[in-house]
Amino acid sequence: MSSRFRPEVYAIDFGTTNSLLAAASATETCPPIPLDDAASDPTILRSLLFFGQNTFSCGAVAVRDFVESGMQGRLIRSIKKFLPDRGFSGTQIGSRVVTIEDLIARFLRRMRERANHHFDADVDRVVLGRPAMFSLDPEEDRLAQARLERAARSAGFSEVAFCPEPVAAAHDFELALDRPMTVLVADFGGGTSDYTVVRMRPEGFEASDVLSLGGVSVAGDALDGSLMRHKIARHFGAEVTYQVPLGKNLLTMPRGIMEKLCSPADMAVLQHRDMLAFLKDVQAWSLGGDDRRRMDQLLCLVEDSLAFQVFEAIEHSKCALSEAVETRFVFDYPTMNIHERITRGEFEAGAERPIDAILRSLDRTLEAAGLDFAAIDVVCCTGGTARVPRLARALEERFGRTKLRKLRSFHSVVQGLAERARKIARGLA
Repeated sequence: MSSRFRPEVYAIDFGTTNSLLAAASATETCPPIPLDDAASDPTILRSLLFFGQNTFSCGAVAVRDFVESGMQGRLIRSIKKFLPDRGFSGTQIGSRVVTIEDLIARFLRRMRERANHHFDADVDRVVLGRPAMFSLDPEEDRLAQARLERAARSAGFSEVAFCPEPVAAAHDFELALDRPMTVLVADFGGGTSDYTVVRMRPEGFEASDVLSLGGVSVAGDALDGSLMRHKIARHFGAEVTYQVPLGKNLLTMPRGIMEKLCSPADMAVLQHRDMLAFLKDVQAWSLGGDDRRRMDQLLCLVEDSLAFQVFEAIEHSKCALSEAVETRFVFDYPTMNIHERITRGEFEAGAERPIDAILRSLDRTLEAAGLDFAAIDVVCCTGGTARVPRLARALEERFGRTKLRKLRSFHSVVQGLAERARKIARGLA
């Protein structure tokens, strides 16, 4: 990159878990820039938002501020996955409701401000990555993109273009292409699994070379949820039995309430007054000491807003199972000490439904392209969820190990977006 590089268009990979920003001029691209000095990799800004008392922060600093505030305020994660949800228009922050567009705009504005400071520039054009499909419902897919565009404009971008994230990953792969190939790009992220089947040639590819796009809103977060559901939730009352005073029937914790434990965002519902009152009643009506202790842990989890910390520990266990056949889930807090042995086999059994959904979407994408597995020359895998052994084995079974290529898990999409941004700067897109 030239020392006189002046950005004309930013490229933003706004992810469910992590976000990155690169830039382009008409003649060259700039690799991802540092956005978070508090992170182990400063180019990766975690997609976390924290709202404290008259304060806002994001990324690694959001976690620090959340802990330092005594876990008071709101820590919001995985906001991207709610973009296609018609029923989610916003959330309560203090005394007011903040729309999903405003939440994301705050995050994108912070990215733009840091990039402008880094380059000493004022850039108001952006290429945003988006899943191949936010939703299988076309109306929900359009709603999600419209919301993301409104957020980007509110963040200060006057010109907003979109590029499917798998297509962007294919752009990055193109740099190493030495002959024509039929390529499957599989982007396994936190909130979505996205696929692109594309004809690629050394001289580049056009939109007409994209043979099919596919995807499903199931990915790493869903696998975390399955670990909570099948291994961890019992420590928070999922299997509690209780008896209403003067009642004769033994009751178990309602499944709908326990399902809320499987998503940090859904867990916020348990903080509502009527839900808390019910959980405290169950605690009082529990029939044994172990059940009362687990209800104590559930109430502590809800009242002390520990969802983020618990799911951080769950994700750590999931990642460990990509390398080892067993691990231990560990969560220590002043009022609880939870240690749970988890084997890879248990994790894979519990995650069978979401992994099957991911693979069915992959198969549908190939069918839409009119191709079988043998017709694919190369499979480019990106995203952290690609390391899950059950998923990796399924890809090997379909395509063979020699066809699989692992792109840079975090940087491949944003580098491809930067190439698209360069074409926009040149007036070619």
